[in-house]
Amino acid sequence: MYLKKLIGNKVYLSPIDRNDYVKYTQWVNDMDVAIGMTFANMLIDEEAEKNSLDRLSKAPFNFAIILKETNQVIGNVGFPKLDYINKLGEVGIFIGDKESWGNGYGNEALSLLLDFGFNLLNLNNIYLKVYSFNRQAIKCYSKVGFKEVGRLREAKIIGCNKYDEVCMDILANEFKSPYILSVLEKKLNL
Repeated sequence: MYLKKLIGNKVYLSPIDRNDYVKYTQWVNDMDVAIGMTFANMLIDEEAEKNSLDRLSKAPFNFAIILKETNQVIGNVGFPKLDYINKLGEVGIFIGDKESWGNGYGNEALSLLLDFGFNLLNLNNIYLKVYSFNRQAIKCYSKVGFKEVGRLREAKIIGCNKYDEVCMDILANEFKSPYILSVLEKKLNL
């Protein structure tokens, strides 16, 4: 059973359930899924993935992405790095379920996390890194409001091909809150 911490129209964010390790192990060993991630060159068995999910579930501010309609886990999203002094956070997102690609689930999950980061964690800048060949992800990030701020040129080599690592960010004053402020408004109107 998943808990509904942040609720969107299509997905909700829940604490990560380490018991989903079998599904995650299948995803991280699927090259279609893994190619854009740092673990593409690794073989990850169930024990390693169980430990990874255990670590993620214990770290603050990592969430499972759950489909509202079916209560099915499709990936995760969270803040692997936070700098509270400078109000800066790095975001990471992973949609492992290929059937869920292209349906706006990542966009909505990322929007919910940004809302959480800007309005509850009081971050000012949230950034991410993505490889230049991952056009679908870059399109998603741009749609949410991220802007390209720099590149590490030819930072990823796959075969004879070299790709840039793209750094994107969004500032608090550039983000419009779809969820948390509406929850607060409901409380104030009671």
